[in-house]
Amino acid sequence: MIDLAASILSADFAHLADQVEQATAGGASVIHVDVMDGHFVPNLTIGPPVVKSLRKATRLPLDCHLMIENPDQYIENFAEAGADWISVHQEVCPHLNRTLHLIKSHDCLAGVVINPATPVETLSEVLDIVDYVLVMSVNPGFGGQKFISGAVHKIRKLAEIRSQRGYAYRIEVDGGVDLGTVGEVVRAGAEILVAGNAVFGKGDAKQNASALLEAARSASLQRV
Repeated sequence: MIDLAASILSADFAHLADQVEQATAGGASVIHVDVMDGHFVPNLTIGPPVVKSLRKATRLPLDCHLMIENPDQYIENFAEAGADWISVHQEVCPHLNRTLHLIKSHDCLAGVVINPATPVETLSEVLDIVDYVLVMSVNPGFGGQKFISGAVHKIRKLAEIRSQRGYAYRIEVDGGVDLGTVGEVVRAGAEILVAGNAVFGKGDAKQNASALLEAARSASLQRV
C-alpha cells in the first residue's frame, strides 16, 4: 500500500486547513508535520500548538517528524496535541531504544529517521521495534531541495532486511520526492512518500497530489 504524506512545510500557512483539505481530496492519506528547532537543523518551524489546531482540521494521521535535539522532552506534548505518528532522528538519540518505547507509551506509532550520511546499519538494533523508518533523501532543514540519489540503495537495503528477518516496519522517504523521482523510490521499496513542494509548491494541491499518487501506484506494480 502506498501512502502519500503531504508535508505542510511547503503549504500556505495562512490557509493551512484549506491546503490540507485539497491535498486530502487528491488522495493524501497522511499529513506530515516537520518540526525544526534551529539547533539540530538550520531552521525553525512549528510546535504542538499548530499540531493541536491541525488536529481539528483533519481526520488523517498526523506524522510528526521531530528534527530536534532532546526529543524525549517533547514527545508527550506532541502526543497530547494530536500526533498519531512520531519519528526521531538516530543522530540525536543516545538512548534510541528508550526513546522509541517512550513514543509507543503515548499510543503513537514510533519511527526512526536517518540523514543522508547515516548508514542503515546504525538501526540494526531497533528495526524490530520501529513501526516505520524514514530515509531522508535531502539534508533536513528546508523544503524544495534536490533529491539525493544515494537514498535509493538505503530504501532497497531496508526492504531486503525486512524481508530476510520478517520485520513489519514500513519505509518512508522524505526529500525531493516529485514526479521525476517517485518511481525510483517506490520501485526500491518506499511505501510512505513525503511530498511538500510537489504538492503545495505551485498549481492545484489536489491535482498535484493525485498525479503523484497515480505515478507512485503505477511504479509499485513494477517492483521486482
